[in-house]
Amino acid sequence: MKKSSLLSIISIILISLSHFVIADIKLPNVIGAGMVLQRDMPVPVWGWADEGENVSVTFAGQTKKTTADANGKWMVKLDPLKANGNNSTLTIIGNNTIKLENILVGEVWICSGQSNMEWSVRQSMNPKEEAAAGFHPWIRLFNVPGHTVSPLPKEEGAGQWEVCDPKSVDRFSAVGYYFGRRIHKELQVPIGLVGSNWGGTRIEPWTTLAGFESVPELSDIVNKVKNYKQDTKVGGGDPSAIYNSMVNPLTPLAMRGGIWYQGESNGNEGVTYYHKKHALVNGWRKAFQNKDLAFYWVQLANFRQENPNPEGGDGWAKLREAQTQALDIPGTGMAVITDIGAANDIHPKNKQDVGSRLAQWALHQTYGKKNLVPSGPLFKSHKVEGKTIRLSFNHVGSGLMIGQKNGLTPTQEIKNGKLEHFSISGKDNKWHWANARIDGETVVVDSNEVTEPVAVRYGFTDNPAKANLYNKEGLPAGPFRTDTE
Repeated sequence: MKKSSLLSIISIILISLSHFVIADIKLPNVIGAGMVLQRDMPVPVWGWADEGENVSVTFAGQTKKTTADANGKWMVKLDPLKANGNNSTLTIIGNNTIKLENILVGEVWICSGQSNMEWSVRQSMNPKEEAAAGFHPWIRLFNVPGHTVSPLPKEEGAGQWEVCDPKSVDRFSAVGYYFGRRIHKELQVPIGLVGSNWGGTRIEPWTTLAGFESVPELSDIVNKVKNYKQDTKVGGGDPSAIYNSMVNPLTPLAMRGGIWYQGESNGNEGVTYYHKKHALVNGWRKAFQNKDLAFYWVQLANFRQENPNPEGGDGWAKLREAQTQALDIPGTGMAVITDIGAANDIHPKNKQDVGSRLAQWALHQTYGKKNLVPSGPLFKSHKVEGKTIRLSFNHVGSGLMIGQKNGLTPTQEIKNGKLEHFSISGKDNKWHWANARIDGETVVVDSNEVTEPVAVRYGFTDNPAKANLYNKEGLPAGPFRTDTE
């Protein structure tokens, strides 16, 4: 036999074998044994097969059928499911059969951001005690492993579902776990948590091209991303590069919402971060095919040394302001944590309160528990009254108070305390530390140095550690300024 003929026969055999390999149905890793399916909304189940291959998906008495398209892609959508804590089987049949066991139905959330979201339970306060108490069969964890980038959106990624136990929770996002633990405790339904995070990253790499396109102010970034090709070399700082590799493979997983802890790497920004937050949320809602995807983020903690200048405006002050302003995006919320940071540690260890405060928003706004106040006081308006300025707030709850937070203990009311970290200026734009007092649901601010007040600032600095305005639910007021640039 001639060598060329032998090579031809081998080639035919290899092509035939590859055909049969492709013919087997394949699923993305996020559709796997032990997962939680989102309740009360259509649930996409998708994967790959041979072109024209018939695929059926069966779960909880439903069977959905489809045919793989010319690219070998297929998808079905299960009708909305009720919460179910009984381990069930998801069966997918094509030329082969896949049975995924131990499937629950409940609430699914993605937990994303940079290092403070990546920070694990073992790195938070009381790590041994928290891990030891971490056995929750109804909480399932999926962590996107590694730190990877791609110039174009990838369809396949890594990771697997695990039951929450002392071993798996020890290395999972602390903020994500403490958020999910409280949601589970309050709702008593299964919880699925998907972790995708990378320390030291900016917001741009996590944002989709479609997200950037939705915000006219970011057209320069759009042009850059549109020029990406398959062989474009990208790094962890390039727009969309992390999303393409670490989030897109998860789409369009049905989920209730996302929690986000990021901003330190964009810490010198102001209004530009506001626009980028809009792009992030818009893009993810489109990618996950859920215009109502809830989205809650953490405002940056107090950090670095205190600034004695009453004008403030240093460090992360303007970034926090942008995070607050982005609350104009419907279906969002923000956990204020300027009372639990650390001057000398960009990774404060109290992640328990961070997760709980995010859950407070979700329970109130997403799950309708209106008896819970979602946030501490957030500035609403101000009114000049002679030599004073009166401040009004949203989320006053059952009243305003002077408070003090120490460690994991609940906030304590300081009955005869003094409000700190308010400053005031007049028409000369010179700032002075101010007197401030609670008057009903408002705060009245003045200074002997200012006879014609114009503006007030509260905690508007890198480390407003002494800021102590709370509502009586124990949640801190967010930093703000009444003046604009």
